[in-house]
Amino acid sequence: MYRLRFFILFIFASAITVAFISGPIDVNISTYLLIFLVYFLFTALYSNLKTIVRTGNVNVDYSISYNLSLVLYTGPLGLFIFEVFSRFYVYFIRKKNGTADEDEFLHTFYNIGGPTLLNVFGYYCFFTVYPYLEHLKFGFWFLLIPIVIMIDILSSILLLIIFHFAGNISTGQDAWAFIKGKSMLDTLKGAISNGLLFLFLTQQHWEALIGLFILNYLVSRSAVLQSRTLQHKIERDRFEQMAYTDFLTKLHNRTYMNKIMNELNESEQYVGIVVTDIDTFKRINDTYNHNVGDKVIQHFANHIKSKLNHHDYVFRSGGEEFTIILTNRTYEECQKLVMLLKEEVERTSAPAEYRGNTIDVDYTATFGLNYYRSEENNDIRKAYIQADELLIKAKNNGKNRVHLFNSTSSTDQEEILTIENENPT
Repeated sequence: MYRLRFFILFIFASAITVAFISGPIDVNISTYLLIFLVYFLFTALYSNLKTIVRTGNVNVDYSISYNLSLVLYTGPLGLFIFEVFSRFYVYFIRKKNGTADEDEFLHTFYNIGGPTLLNVFGYYCFFTVYPYLEHLKFGFWFLLIPIVIMIDILSSILLLIIFHFAGNISTGQDAWAFIKGKSMLDTLKGAISNGLLFLFLTQQHWEALIGLFILNYLVSRSAVLQSRTLQHKIERDRFEQMAYTDFLTKLHNRTYMNKIMNELNESEQYVGIVVTDIDTFKRINDTYNHNVGDKVIQHFANHIKSKLNHHDYVFRSGGEEFTIILTNRTYEECQKLVMLLKEEVERTSAPAEYRGNTIDVDYTATFGLNYYRSEENNDIRKAYIQADELLIKAKNNGKNRVHLFNSTSSTDQEEILTIENENPT
């Protein structure tokens, strides 16, 4: 931490030295005050956009900097004075709003010294090289854009040094990730904006200068609003996913099942609704513990999910109970799939940890399948209740079996088929 403070104070002291050694402000005091007022106004507006990204315990402001145009017209001392006032204004606003980081006061000295040093470097580069290029068409831009790119690179290097001292970056991979996060389009936008502002200042085109500030502010505000809207959508989607997801199995829950049922109702699709649960589950909890029971539930959930297609659904509708909705299948295909699920559950075991050892828990499951067609007068919830009743009947008849009912059958008499093992458990 001492190295960080020393580095920041060294940068600040260097900025003071360079600013005063470079001589007085390059314009008369009345012009400077007018420029100061305009730049300060829009700096205050930009500070409210909160274009800030937090890296570790340091806030990094990614809004456009207009410092180069200011230093080119008013000189190093003019920029330094402006930076002192504007940066401490931002500091007090952040402290008042509670958005300041824990070392905001120290960072303010860097936010003054760093930009001052870098843009003074750009100032001397420009006025040293420009006499050789001013006779060329677009010579102004051929010089200004590389200067802005160099300032941006040097700024990144200084920030990386600060992040290193602060302990936020410790590897080359972290540094490269930070550099890749910088946008070349933003750099070019800053170069063009600073170039136009400098030209407007030299030609005293105040309306154009203020218009450019307003245009950039509106564009930046629109970008921030779009970013916030996108972030809010991501957060809403995340919360919605959490609301629809069962924590233990990562399957959809009963709330999402109701949503899908509403969508499927009156869709005129042939649908197989399967209600299933694990046999004698209480005995598993009583024999071992609830953690082992959770592992069995997870094993059963993953087994079901692995056998379904993208147009099928599976939900955890109760403790050890699951509901499966099969679409785009015939009755025979649904029957075959349910039998496969039952038989493979019986043949596999759920691995779990019990008293420091890995055990394999054997278990079975019972299924009730109701195959029906979704129609205006055939509510899907009634079909679900019928599937649940089929499960109960199968349970009462011995477990580890499948009870099937084809609601679309053309026979006058309802027929329930029961499929069980030769040696039921």
